[in-house]
Amino acid sequence: MQFKDIIGQQEVKADLLAQLREERVPHAQLFLGPEGCGKLALALACAQYLQCEQPGQDDSCGSCGNCTRASLLTHPDIHFSFPVVGPKATSTEFLEQWRAQVKESPYFSVNDWMQRLGAENKQGNITAEECLQIVKTFGLKVFEGNYKVWLLWMPEYLGKEGNRLLKLIEEPEPHTVFFLIGEQSDRILNTILSRCQLYRIPPLSDEEIAEGLHTAQGLDSERSREIARMADGNFRDAIQLGQTGEAHISDNFLEWMRLCFQGKVSKLHPWIDLFAGIGRENQKQFFRYGLHFSGALVRMKASDSEEVRLGDKEAATARKLAELLSEDALFGIASLFNEGILLIERNINPRIVMMDVSLHIHEHMTGRISAFRS
Repeated sequence: MQFKDIIGQQEVKADLLAQLREERVPHAQLFLGPEGCGKLALALACAQYLQCEQPGQDDSCGSCGNCTRASLLTHPDIHFSFPVVGPKATSTEFLEQWRAQVKESPYFSVNDWMQRLGAENKQGNITAEECLQIVKTFGLKVFEGNYKVWLLWMPEYLGKEGNRLLKLIEEPEPHTVFFLIGEQSDRILNTILSRCQLYRIPPLSDEEIAEGLHTAQGLDSERSREIARMADGNFRDAIQLGQTGEAHISDNFLEWMRLCFQGKVSKLHPWIDLFAGIGRENQKQFFRYGLHFSGALVRMKASDSEEVRLGDKEAATARKLAELLSEDALFGIASLFNEGILLIERNINPRIVMMDVSLHIHEHMTGRISAFRS
C-alpha cells in the first residue's frame, strides 16, 4: 500500500510522511478513527515506507523488493495481529483470509472480517497465545527490512491479555515499530493507550468519498455524490452502496415514504414485491439510506441551519416531513430502519419485514392506525 493509493486524509498523510522522512517515528502508534476512514490503509502505507529501499519525499518507491513484498502482505518483517475465532487461535492460522480481505479493500469492517472467518455468532478475540507469539517474534532479528513492524488491528479485542505486551511496547528493541489500529478508545486498555502516540483519523469528506468512488468504480459524479452523502464519511459503506446496482436509492425511498404516508396496503403490495426481489444486501442498504435520511431529519428539526446532507429533491421532502413529524416520531422511524436491517440479516421474510415497517411508519406519520385500508 502506498500513500498515493489512500483516499483523502491529506493532512494526516503529510504529518506521517514528515515523521517518516525525518526518521522520528514513535515506536508505538495508535491510529484511532471511525470505520471506513482509512486508518488501516495509512498504517500499511507507513509500514511499506519504513521498509522501502529507496523512499521518496512523498511515498515509498513501490518497485523495490521490500515494497513488492509489503504490497503483497508477505514481507517477513511486517507482521499482523487481528481478532480471530477460537480460544487458543492465533493470527498466523488466518493469514490467507487476512491477505484476501485486505487486498479486496483495506476499508473493511469487523463484521466483514468475522463473516469471512465464518464466525456467525461467535465473538472475535485476540488471544493470550497471540500475545505470546508477538513477544516471541520480536525477540528475533530483522530478516530483510529496515524495521520489525507489527500491525495490530482492533486492539479493542485484546482484553486483559494486552498486559502481556506492555513491556514490549514500552521498551522495544531498536528499529521496532508497533501500529495499533482501533475505533473505540474506551474499549482499549488504558495501560496500552498510555504507551502509544495517538493519531486521530477523521471521517472522510463527501468530496473525498465521491472522488474515490469515481476512481475505484467509475461511477458518474451525480451517483458518487449521492452515495457520499449516504456513506457519511465511511468509505466501506460507500463501496457497498456503489456495488448494489441501485441507480437511485433516494428516488425509490421517497416514493416508498409517500406510500407509507397514504397507508394503503393495495398500493404498498406491488412496491414491497419489488423490494423483496432486490436481494438482502440491497435491502439492507435501503434501510441504511433510511437511517441517513432520518438522521438528516433530526438535525433539520433541531437546527435552523439550511445545511443538510441531502440532495435537492430529498431536502425538499425532508423539510415537509420535519414540519409534520415530532422528534419522538422521527426517533421511532429511525429505530424501525435499524430493526429492518437486523431482521433482514436474520433471514426474516423481506415482504413481512417491509410491510411491518411500512405500517408502523404510517402510524408515526399520521398518529393513527389506519394503514390496513385496502
